[in-house]
Amino acid sequence: MDNPLVQLDPGLFVWTIITFLILLGVLTKFAWKPLLKVLETRENEISQSFKDAEKAKQELERLSAESDEIIAKARSEAQGIVSEGKKAAEQLTAATLNKAKKEAMANLSAAKDQIKIERDKAIVEIKGEVVNLSLSIAEKLVNKNLSKEDNKSLIDESLKNVKGYEA
Repeated sequence: MDNPLVQLDPGLFVWTIITFLILLGVLTKFAWKPLLKVLETRENEISQSFKDAEKAKQELERLSAESDEIIAKARSEAQGIVSEGKKAAEQLTAATLNKAKKEAMANLSAAKDQIKIERDKAIVEIKGEVVNLSLSIAEKLVNKNLSKEDNKSLIDESLKNVKGYEA
């Protein structure tokens, strides 16, 4: 065993331990502490990310609840608008129906008035014809031409005999 690396030399052993301790001190001061700082920072960032994610989840749930409320309110308002539209349509239908009834009644009344006028005209014409026929019959019966006063008295007598006539 002539290899110096494999042989146990107390001086080399002490220097190796001293070197190891110095290296351990240097690594602790310059590498271990910054490495722990970086790991702690990373751990804090991850923890903060989890907290932010939880806040975002809660905010999303709140916004979802708000949107559900808004949708429900919008549906309610839409139903209100539809019911108001139906009421307006019913009122318009009722108003149109009433207007049509009034017009029909006015037309019926005008027609009744026109019928009454025409009936009165017809009655006047019939009475005139009755008078003419009465004169004609009376003239034929008497077979002579009467004076105006005689004609008038004959007409009045004939008209008194006709029902519904008053002079």
